[in-house]
Amino acid sequence: MTRRDVSDRGSERQRWWGTAGADPRPGLFVRWPIVGTLFLLPILIPAVQEVTRGGAVGESALELVLILLYGLCYLAFPWFVFRGHGVRFRFVFCAVMLALGWLIVVLLQGDSIYVLIYVMAVLAFGLPAPLAMLLGGGSLLAAALLIASGADTYGSWSDLGTVLGVSAALFFMGRLLSTVRSLREAQDEIATMAVSAERARLARDLHDILGHSLTTITVKAGLARRVLETGHDNERAIDEIREVEGLARSALTDVRATVSEYREVSLSAELVGARAALRAAEIDADLPHAVDNVRTDLQQVFGYVLREAVTNVLRHSGARHVKVRLGRAWLEIEDDGVGAPEGARGNGLRGLSERLAEVGGTLRVENAAGGGLMLRAEVRPALEVAS
Repeated sequence: MTRRDVSDRGSERQRWWGTAGADPRPGLFVRWPIVGTLFLLPILIPAVQEVTRGGAVGESALELVLILLYGLCYLAFPWFVFRGHGVRFRFVFCAVMLALGWLIVVLLQGDSIYVLIYVMAVLAFGLPAPLAMLLGGGSLLAAALLIASGADTYGSWSDLGTVLGVSAALFFMGRLLSTVRSLREAQDEIATMAVSAERARLARDLHDILGHSLTTITVKAGLARRVLETGHDNERAIDEIREVEGLARSALTDVRATVSEYREVSLSAELVGARAALRAAEIDADLPHAVDNVRTDLQQVFGYVLREAVTNVLRHSGARHVKVRLGRAWLEIEDDGVGAPEGARGNGLRGLSERLAEVGGTLRVENAAGGGLMLRAEVRPALEVAS
């Protein structure tokens, strides 16, 4: 059995024993006293009449008190059941109400078995399914034994059948409402996760876009400043400043497209941008001239890898030479800079790992033997992964 199977079974068990008592809509607490009173009248009025009709005064008073307590429990059960109380608290409340119901059945006799319908409703809506079946099923079994013993003063088999049918309908209605509550909670959780995922996507994409663009703009602006300071090649400085302007406009367009989730990265375009950025930083670049040998479905994610790797070279490496190699399902970037501390990974590399994981790939970053850093992104074939 896999860990996922165990988790799924645990989730099923949690749903089965779940706390069926999450807060319902607030309007219930306003409407229920009126609705609940109307539900109680058809059976409580005859019961009160039966009590006041005759018999010992003390016994009649006791029966009346029990009926009033039972009715109050029925009217108050939303506050006891739906206010975030634990299963144990709700179980005790339902057990007390069930005991009151049975006392009324025993004392009133007649067709008083119908009184149990109210506590069956509370069990169905207030307790997890196993506990509701335990208390409700035990009560119905006790009623059946009572009728089978010949004590027909408490009701007939048809009365018991009616109570059983209504109780079953209430039980399944309670499970339905519990399922609806669970679905609402799941929808809220999915919405929260979607917002978090969108924030992570924006943070990752903006980091990749602005990090590279601003680094390239900084390098080119610095180059233009140095050329202007020497005063030897003003035309080149003007060309660099034009490229800075173009990069700024491109970055603004990329940000707008990223926010709209319409932006796509091209590996070939990233190679062209990397060549220009590395040349401006006076870093010798050994780059491929074409990307035809790379799988089409991997060119976008490899474009992100190349962009982030070149950005890190420009920012941190102090390298003088960068070499890029491409394969059908792999990309490798190596420089001769200072390398990186063992295990150090910034937000950019973590974002690349997430992008590669989405296509079944991995990212490996390690210090090269002769100094510098080597970054390799690789996507293994599906058959190899499955094996």
